[in-house]
Amino acid sequence: MGFKDKVVVVTGGAGGIGRDIVERFRSEGADVCIIDTADNLYFVGDLADERVLKAFAEKVIADFGQIDILINNAPPTMKGIADCSYDAFSRALAVGVTAPFFLAKLFTPHFAQGAAIVNISSTRARMSQPNTESYSAAKGGLDALTHALSISLAGKVRVNAISPGWIDTTGQTFSGADAAQHPAGRIGCPADIAEMVLFLCSEKAGFITGENICIDGGMTRQMIYSGDFGWSYRPNEK
Repeated sequence: MGFKDKVVVVTGGAGGIGRDIVERFRSEGADVCIIDTADNLYFVGDLADERVLKAFAEKVIADFGQIDILINNAPPTMKGIADCSYDAFSRALAVGVTAPFFLAKLFTPHFAQGAAIVNISSTRARMSQPNTESYSAAKGGLDALTHALSISLAGKVRVNAISPGWIDTTGQTFSGADAAQHPAGRIGCPADIAEMVLFLCSEKAGFITGENICIDGGMTRQMIYSGDFGWSYRPNEK
């Protein structure tokens, strides 16, 4: 897709979906810069710390002089009304919304013409389980940030988001109701997200900006009632 020698930044690139994104870009010949709290070969640091963000951006520019692609993938913590402190909620927003914004700001003078940003959001921005407020709020903020940045950076950087549904990063095999409840007939895998990331960053997607593409096997389009697809509602069970 034309990524040879492109400079790609991936937050949270040391594991899970991020690692698959990194591997796909590297297989296409890109230079990939990772920032993660987990060990990696480029930059270990906390996205919730402004000083770390500045140091990371300075290193990328010192090493490569410009940036072609920014993938904001690092996930915020998931806590909720029952157990989330003020500081924990603030940290979730710092990782999930503030860091993507600030990295875009830091890199704005250095984006190559035709650059792309892809924010990894979540279907949890539009549907929830109990006690997940910090994660859901951060992803909702990231959705809004996506279309706002697409306007502010119009003409220079295309900005889009992807909202994954159930993506298994453990390599397990799921069958029965877990698979059947998805209209696509299976659980998602990191490659499902990575392939869309590369497409959105390629010239093939040159007319797409400000969009949020849901990749969830159709789950957010399907009504499921008790008795459907092996699932039943038992409100009195503990």
